[in-house]
Amino acid sequence: MANQLIPVTNDPYQTLQVLLNVNGNNLRLILTISYNEMANYWELGIADQNGNMLVDNIPLITGDWPAANILDCYQYLEIGSAYVINASNAAENDYPNSSSLGTDFVLLWGDNAN
Repeated sequence: MANQLIPVTNDPYQTLQVLLNVNGNNLRLILTISYNEMANYWELGIADQNGNMLVDNIPLITGDWPAANILDCYQYLEIGSAYVINASNAAENDYPNSSSLGTDFVLLWGDNAN
């Protein structure tokens, strides 16, 4: 399955209910994305469709393979893989700042890594 674009913005606190195709199955998740002003980076929390927290405080950063998958250590949860991509190549950092999430940087979701 192709990676799916998650519609994030630079709103400092967002909650998204998403329906994703992961590993050939439909998966409903609740994503919370917040900007940590003290540390100057974005964090992701993932809950199941009932609001049960699965993982929290995942930094939204880019990376080189295989570290690019921010959900790599959570593959056992079978919630897929996620990648923060520098879509504009204009940013100086390897992670989005308070205003570049959803524009210069995007969040892609896909199947579990093999």
